[in-house]
Amino acid sequence: MSLPHAILTALLERPSAGLDLTRRFDRSIGYFWSASHQQIYRELGKLEAEGFIRALPAAQPTRGQKKSYEVLPAGRAELERWTAAAQDPKPLRDTLLLRLRAAAVVGTEGLEADLRRHLDLHRRQLAEYEEIEKRDFPPGNDSAQARLQHLVLRAGIELETFWTQWLTEALEEFAGLPDS
Repeated sequence: MSLPHAILTALLERPSAGLDLTRRFDRSIGYFWSASHQQIYRELGKLEAEGFIRALPAAQPTRGQKKSYEVLPAGRAELERWTAAAQDPKPLRDTLLLRLRAAAVVGTEGLEADLRRHLDLHRRQLAEYEEIEKRDFPPGNDSAQARLQHLVLRAGIELETFWTQWLTEALEEFAGLPDS
């Protein structure tokens, strides 16, 4: 049920058309809650049907014109309810970790190269997050919204830092394994 709440959050930050919303997801919320263009459009329709959002009236009726959406009071109330509700952490399900466990019994063929690939991907993501932090969160921006958004970004930075450190250790461990 989190995608509708991610969309409500984004629309409360700024009313948007579906395409603009998809682009914003690609640059922000999508870093921790990804959704395809089709998923977003499908959810916009559901949210509108539930009375949580509405399409803003167009300045001029034009066929094929993109609709911009805004959150209605019922949508804000739903987001407030969801934000305040308790939720347990999700159990970790990571294919790479499972593959490492399997390698203990079937051998490590090809796994080291994939660990290097993962390390490169996590280093790039970390660099991107750090660039966003420099650009979007200069010292002195102490609004509640900026502080909470920065907190989310810091979680991403810490996760990527963890993965780069862990993968570096894993590759060092691989270097010390006997040939199988």
